[in-house]
Formats: sequence, C-alpha cells, structure tokens
Amino acid sequence: MNHKVRTAAAAAAITVSSLVGSVEPAQAYQVDCAILLCLAGGWPASAPCAHARAVFIRRITPWPIEPPLQIWRCPMGASFNAPAPLSPMERLYDIAFREVPQVRVPQAPLPLVRVQSDEQADIDISGDAFDFVRSIRVFHIQFSQRENRDGDCNRYDSTRLGSYGVQGDYRWTRSSVAQVPPASQLPDTGHCNWVSYRSVFVDWRDHEGNYGFEEVRY
Repeated sequence: MNHKVRTAAAAAAITVSSLVGSVEPAQAYQVDCAILLCLAGGWPASAPCAHARAVFIRRITPWPIEPPLQIWRCPMGASFNAPAPLSPMERLYDIAFREVPQVRVPQAPLPLVRVQSDEQADIDISGDAFDFVRSIRVFHIQFSQRENRDGDCNRYDSTRLGSYGVQGDYRWTRSSVAQVPPASQLPDTGHCNWVSYRSVFVDWRDHEGNYGFEEVRY
C-alpha cells in the first residue's frame, strides 16, 4: 500500500500542472485536499496549487493563526464509482480537482480560536508515504530581549510550535527561539543583543524530502 501511495503521489505531482486545464475555478474544489496534494508534489506551478498555497499561508497570517493544513476537511475515505479501487492519493486527486463542491454559508469570525484540534484524517495515514504531513511545523515566534542598566539580560520568549500527529491531528506546544529553524529571519540573539521579533514561520518537506518554508512578520 505504501508503494502504491508513493507512486500515486509522484504521478499526481507530475500531472497536476497538465490536467488543470479542465479544472473549474479555484472555488470549485475542496482546498484542503488541494493543499495536501500540491504540498506532496512540491507545489507544482498551476492555478489550483497557487490558490492552495495562498490559503496555506493565509491561515498562518495573524489573526487568527490556524493549522495551515486542515486534513480533517479532506474526505480521503470517500467512495467513488470507479471500475477499480483507488489508492488514497488517487482518491485525493479526484476529491481535490474533480468533485463538485458543497455550498457553505459564510460564518462570522469567532472571538476565540481553538489552539489545537483532535480531528484527524479519515483514513490511516501513519505510513511513511504521508510523512510530508507530519513534516509541517508552525512556529509562532514572540521574542524580545535587551540588557538593562545593571547588565542583566531581560528576555521574553513565548514561542509556540504547531505540529501534526500520526493521523494529522494538530497540536500547539511550548517551544523557544532556540528551536526555530535557521531559515527564519530571526536576528542573532547573541550575548543579549537587542531583539524584538514577532512572526509566524512554517516549514515542510514534500514527499521527496525537498525543504520549503514561509515566514510572515507582524
């Protein structure tokens, strides 16, 4: 099964750009399925993947800070009237780019935002073919430091890490700027260098292990 999923993911990544000519406008597919597929394929150049990536980044742009991939919104376990059983990635492609979307009524934003979700993928994604989901890390960086008149270093660090569990469930945990990847533009904290820095940094690896990241300052 893992081999089939990996093969399907690679094929989808290659073909997504060539097949989007028959795709409806961006609103005509379930965006989290598209995020999952496009992320796996290294964000191929296409209108659907460009939209999916924009949503992925918008979700980490304050406020609120949301899980960039909400895999529980992508029904990978859905059944299709197909002549042969489809692999998870093949079903994902059908969901993302061929299914008719459901009409949803917009809701007003809530004043409080859930900081974690117990929701998860509706199929087993514990295999290494879906390691790219678990590779996603979201660092909410809130850090400042400066030396006072007495030579003491006053430091404030409330950095949090958002990460995905085995089945795509999302959690916030305490972290620190020491754990922030080098790709971030976080200044050198050095020996109590004056620093005041706030951002949301997200990084990931696609199904081939290629590294990618984005950072939003605020």
